[in-house]
Amino acid sequence: MPTADHEPTGRSTLSGSKPLGFARLGVALVQGLLLFGLWRAASSEPLVWPASVPTLFAPLALTIAYMPMVLLSGIGKVSYRALGLWALAAALGLALIGWHAANTQMIGATTPPFMTFPAVMLAAVGLFIAHHLVMPAVMSRRWIADFDDYFDSAWKAAVQLGLSIGFTGLFWVLLAIGAALFKVIGIDFLAKLLVEDWFSIPVTALVFAMAVHLTDVRGALIRGVRTVVLMLLSWLLPVITLLAGTFLLALPFTGLSILWETGNATALVLSASAAIIILINTAYQDGREDNLPPVILQWAARVGGVLLVPLVLIAVWGLALRIGQHGQTPERILAVACTLVGIVYAVGYSLAAVLPFVNRSRWMKPLERTNVVAAILSVGLILGLFSPVFDPVRMAAKDQVARLEKGKVAPKDFDYAFLRFNAGREGLKHLNRLTASDDPIVAANARRYKAMETSQRYEVFETEISSAHIEVWPTGEALPEGFTDRTTGYDPRSECTHIRPCVLRMMDIDADGVSEALLSNGHRINVLKPEGQNWALVGNFSTNGCARLPGEGANDMRTMLKSPDLNLVAPKLSDLSIGGIRMRFDGLKSCSPLGQNQDPLRSQ
Repeated sequence: MPTADHEPTGRSTLSGSKPLGFARLGVALVQGLLLFGLWRAASSEPLVWPASVPTLFAPLALTIAYMPMVLLSGIGKVSYRALGLWALAAALGLALIGWHAANTQMIGATTPPFMTFPAVMLAAVGLFIAHHLVMPAVMSRRWIADFDDYFDSAWKAAVQLGLSIGFTGLFWVLLAIGAALFKVIGIDFLAKLLVEDWFSIPVTALVFAMAVHLTDVRGALIRGVRTVVLMLLSWLLPVITLLAGTFLLALPFTGLSILWETGNATALVLSASAAIIILINTAYQDGREDNLPPVILQWAARVGGVLLVPLVLIAVWGLALRIGQHGQTPERILAVACTLVGIVYAVGYSLAAVLPFVNRSRWMKPLERTNVVAAILSVGLILGLFSPVFDPVRMAAKDQVARLEKGKVAPKDFDYAFLRFNAGREGLKHLNRLTASDDPIVAANARRYKAMETSQRYEVFETEISSAHIEVWPTGEALPEGFTDRTTGYDPRSECTHIRPCVLRMMDIDADGVSEALLSNGHRINVLKPEGQNWALVGNFSTNGCARLPGEGANDMRTMLKSPDLNLVAPKLSDLSIGGIRMRFDGLKSCSPLGQNQDPLRSQ
């Protein structure tokens, strides 16, 4: 939401607080009514038009939900023509993202809005970035505006957005309190009104628009709030810089294997990098000479800019290892896009930290150009990822099938469910082709998954699982008879995969002469008991966060199951029986050594 300090381009604009307010409320009213219509269509049984057409509903929902923000922000600041052209471009971009998301996912999604969370979130992020690239440029009548215009526009909008959301939330809290008060004296009209969608949806849109207007016409006050927010956030920069620096210094001594074992190393280091980037900008602000932060923040920004390089390199390394081991997935392709943006920031910010010492330029000056380039790249990547150009689903499905055909994945271990439930139309195309495979296992699995009528992956129960997914301990022991058949109340296929195999150990934990199966994929130890021809889940063991065993990988439950020190421990306190009802004692959890006021692990 750009600042109102610039002269609007053209002559056809609204002026004055009241006309602007009425215009914004009009936009909000139309938005609220349209959203109400979509909600009714989506909540009907069966779905009615347009909710019955996923490739129409998704773009409508995304456009109606987000595009009015362009109008609320731009009214009165640029000409009708400029605002209309930009609003049309934004609506087309949102519609493209919504259509493509629904078109690729509609086979695996049966309920509105027919879009994945990344599509909904990244559409909002892309629109915010694009809006604050376009509006300052339009108002300054240049392709690229001055950096202080971008700064003022984006950060003012961020504060406005936060205040407007908070104002809307408080409005509904007050209505809820009022409804409760009236209900106490026997008047429930307001309580019933609040749950009516024809009331709540349009009113929410109107209240939000009113908050946007009130914060916009009080620009000086918003800038004051922004100044305080940025000042407070900037003093977190030394904290994250110190933490990131210490982390990097510790890596040579701890090794990267522990980091890779988390399975989300790339997400962790990219999150730390994003925090550093945001906090550096809170310290730099508009970059004016008369607005330099304290020296400690200047040095923290320099150090943070340099630290981005090793952090992003670790993210690249971890992502490359993961893709090399298990291939591409939609999530990993999105991570690649985030990493590309991170590389731009790392290069630009590290140069911004070093160049002032070489050519005596202004402190962190190259940061400005880096921000603009990274913003443009981000918008381009978002549009590309949610279009046929760089569709993550299509790319991941193609890569996974290629790994199967090249022998990198055994036919019995291949994730056919991904093609059926997570790869949409592209996945079904590959399943159709795999049904004609020369490998009988591949062809049989492709035909079976293609024929499944369910659209939900968690509803699928195979009749068998591969013993390769379960390591029986001690080595040499065989899987118990019938264990790979479907169990009662538990399905090992949902936890034991080629990516995260399980360890199984047989032990009689209830002293009834029949051994139970202790099965773990690393997170907990499930206890399964034979019941006729099936195996039933009867409980599980966990460390309650108290496991602190020495050695790399020692705290993995699979490693614990293999331990020669695994023993049964009798409970200190007995259960109670009252009127035939048995009550189990659950002691307060403690991490003290066994025998010192700790309730030991015990069977369910």
